[in-house]
Amino acid sequence: MGKLVEEFNGYREKMNDRIMDTTNTNIKRFFALDTTSYADGALDVKTKEMLGLVASMVLRCDDCIKYHLGKCHDAGVNSDEMNEIFMIANLVGGSIVIPHYRRAVEYWDELNEG
Repeated sequence: MGKLVEEFNGYREKMNDRIMDTTNTNIKRFFALDTTSYADGALDVKTKEMLGLVASMVLRCDDCIKYHLGKCHDAGVNSDEMNEIFMIANLVGGSIVIPHYRRAVEYWDELNEG
């Protein structure tokens, strides 16, 4: 894996562990809700992760974008599908999404190098 992916995953894991060690029950429940919401259901994991990625791009959250890019990669999203996801995010979010799109493409490329 590339440097961007390793740094992001390492920091996320470290801080999630820190939060879980010191936080209250409600935050732990929120984290659990987030995890279980992306499990297979009426929609499969791949579809849910693609939806999460579009929402993250429109909301312009780089950490969320990286997280969902990784999950999309794990779920088997290919580059053609990813380009359509990016198109929808830019269509819905407008030109303000373009800087996040650039970083997302860089991160996606790095995910696909490994």
